[in-house]
Amino acid sequence: DEGYTKNVIAYRCISLIAQNAGSIPWRLKIDGQEVEDHPALRLLTRPNPGQSRSEFIENLCGHLLIAGNCYIEAVGTGTGALHEMWVLRPDRMQVVPGPHGLPSAYRYNIDGGHKDFSADTTDGYGRILHLKSFHPLNDWYGMSPLEAAAFSIDQHNEAAKWNTALLQSSGRPSGALIYKPTGQDSYDTLTDEQRQNLRQELETYYQGAHNAGRPLVLEGGLDWREMALSPKDLDWAHGKDMAAREIALAFHVPPQLVGIEGSLTYANFEQARLAFYDDAVLPLMDHIRGELNIWLSRHFGEDLKLEYDRNAIEALAPRREKIWKRVKDADFMTMNEKRAALGLGRLDTPNADRLLVADIQTAK
Repeated sequence: DEGYTKNVIAYRCISLIAQNAGSIPWRLKIDGQEVEDHPALRLLTRPNPGQSRSEFIENLCGHLLIAGNCYIEAVGTGTGALHEMWVLRPDRMQVVPGPHGLPSAYRYNIDGGHKDFSADTTDGYGRILHLKSFHPLNDWYGMSPLEAAAFSIDQHNEAAKWNTALLQSSGRPSGALIYKPTGQDSYDTLTDEQRQNLRQELETYYQGAHNAGRPLVLEGGLDWREMALSPKDLDWAHGKDMAAREIALAFHVPPQLVGIEGSLTYANFEQARLAFYDDAVLPLMDHIRGELNIWLSRHFGEDLKLEYDRNAIEALAPRREKIWKRVKDADFMTMNEKRAALGLGRLDTPNADRLLVADIQTAK
C-alpha cells in the first residue's frame, strides 16, 4: 500500500517493467525445432478465460516485483491436460515447509478458509509454480525491491505529504503569533477564550489554498515570527529527487524513464531504453522463462522450450543492426554459419556451406 499504490515512482517503475515484459511475444521449440501450434503455446497465448498472454505476464511480473514472490496455479492435471493458468495473490499464499528443505504444500487463504495445493517433496513442483527473487535471510520467500527501497519510499512519501500540508496552509511554513502586552503589566497573557478565538480566526480566514496571499492583520500587541525553514532552505526538491532516484535504482530503471528531471546518467534516451531492457526487463524474462520451461515440461511430458522473441523488441534494434553487420562482413564464415550465429535455420542451397570465391580472395 505504501510502496506501490501511494508512491508514484515505485508505481511507474513496476508498471514500466511489467508492461514492457508483457508486450514481448513468445515462441516454442520442441527437440530443437520451432513449432507454430502446440497446446503449451496455445495455453500461453490464452492462459485463462479472463486474460491474454500480455496481461498474464504483466500480472506475474507485477506481483514478483511488488512482493518478491509470484504463484501460478495450474488447472488440469495429467500429461497434456493443462487447460488454464492463473496468477494468485502472494499476500494470500503461505508456503508449508517440508521435511527436506522443500515445500510440502502451498496454502491459499481466502474468506476465512484455505485450500492446500500439495507439492512434490523431491523437487517442490506441483500444481503451484512459485517464482521468487533472491532473499539472503529467508528460505521460503523472495525479497521484493520495495524492501531495499523502503527508506527512500518513506522519504518520498513524507515529502509529498509535507508539500500537500504546506499547500493547505497557504503555501507558507509554520510560525508563531507572539503576544506582547501593551499595558503596564508586562506579564499579562491571553485568556483561554481569546486564544481559542484567535486560533479559529486564523484557520477560517488564513489557512488553506483558497486563502493564499491574504494579508494577516495583527492587533493588540500580536507579532508574527516564522519558526520553520523555507522549502528553499531545506533544499526540499533536491532531497525528493534523490529519494526518487534511489527508488528507480532499486528497480534498475534509468531515472530518465520515470520523469526525474536533471538525470544525465545516460547520454540519450535510446541508451537509457537499452540499459532498461538489459538490467530490468531481460533478466526478469530469463527468470520467468526458465521456471515456466521446467514446470510446463512436467505437465506436458515433453522436452519443450519456451523462448521470448528478442528480435521483436524495438529498443534492441540498434544492437541487432550492429551484430548483423559484423556477421555479414565475416568473410571467413559460410552462409549457414552466419545464419546459425544469428539463430536462423539452415539453407539447403548448394553454396550455403561453402565459402564464395570473393570471400576466399578477401580472406587471402
